Amino acid sequence: MISMSYDLSKLPISSLLRPISDAGSALTRLDERIARSPVGQGWIERMHFADACASLWIDGELVHMEDLVLHEARADIRTPTHELTIARDVLRARRRIAAKPPGWALSAEGLQLLRRHGADMTADPVEDSGGKVASGLVAAVEVFEEGEVVGGSDALAVEFAAMDAALARSEVALAKARAPIDHGRDPLIYERDWDEESRLDEWRTVLAETESMPPVLRAVLLLDAWNSLQVLQHAPWLGRLLAAASLRQAGLTTASHLTAINLGLKTIAVDRRRHRHRDTRLAAMVHGLQAAAELGLKEHDRLALARQMMERKLDHRRRSSKLPQLIELVMAQPLVTAEMIAKALKVTPRGALRLVEEMGLREMTGRGRFRAWGAL
Repeated sequence: MISMSYDLSKLPISSLLRPISDAGSALTRLDERIARSPVGQGWIERMHFADACASLWIDGELVHMEDLVLHEARADIRTPTHELTIARDVLRARRRIAAKPPGWALSAEGLQLLRRHGADMTADPVEDSGGKVASGLVAAVEVFEEGEVVGGSDALAVEFAAMDAALARSEVALAKARAPIDHGRDPLIYERDWDEESRLDEWRTVLAETESMPPVLRAVLLLDAWNSLQVLQHAPWLGRLLAAASLRQAGLTTASHLTAINLGLKTIAVDRRRHRHRDTRLAAMVHGLQAAAELGLKEHDRLALARQMMERKLDHRRRSSKLPQLIELVMAQPLVTAEMIAKALKVTPRGALRLVEEMGLREMTGRGRFRAWGAL
């Protein structure tokens, strides 16, 4: 039986002081580097994809980055798996949190919207209108079925009325398909005694009681509380994003930088991350945050060096060359396909392949077809 409370007493402050300081310093250095870097935006986009894949890895699933990139670009080479769909939800949630004000994710509105991980991460026009569109279409169908639409014996009017009613029924079906599904009432998806509201309220209590704590300590406590309370039965990944959002809210990272916590935790042994003693778990999480910062610095330096190497190939090029645009595209995306290059640079697919060969990009998939390239 899971305890519905989280004890904030007897925290191992003395043993965590040095790791917390080191992690905070590393995160600050990374944030300053990204804020002034010419490859900062490309680095942020890569971290979104890498952290989404790492999130699935932590939960025991495997999703390749190239598959997620192609899925996001709607260029899948195979039927998307359930794990790939979850990774896409993590990716969209990260982007949404990064695009909102720093305190949004931890607010009541933000938590409510982020809990809709199984639905589209964008606003639903049917829901926003309070169901007026759907109800109006239903009324139109009912009017026709009762025979009130047809005002005379005109055969053409009867045909048009039938077509309008058929379209109305189709719109109603599409509206229902687009609307979020309430999984909480389905016993086949959620356990009946899994009270998410009570668990979320207890987590909010931890959120309020840790408000005055140092950002790194608060982040790991929020994450450990989320895992211990098992707030959302089918979305353990959301707690890790909320912990990253707390660092952003505290100002440890800038408005556009959301710490890749999953990427750092991936380097920590699972028996430490899930140890039965809280002191060990907290220390592992703090080390994971420091690892995330160190990995981020290495990835930034790699991207900066790759950009310099590619820009050297622009010497003695004509001013109309597409290579500078290709460099910007490759820096902005973790992977690019021939179709993406052709669309962005307005060239033919064959011309896109010639640009790839000229730039010397590395093929990342190892396939003969449906290939994708990235920076060295």
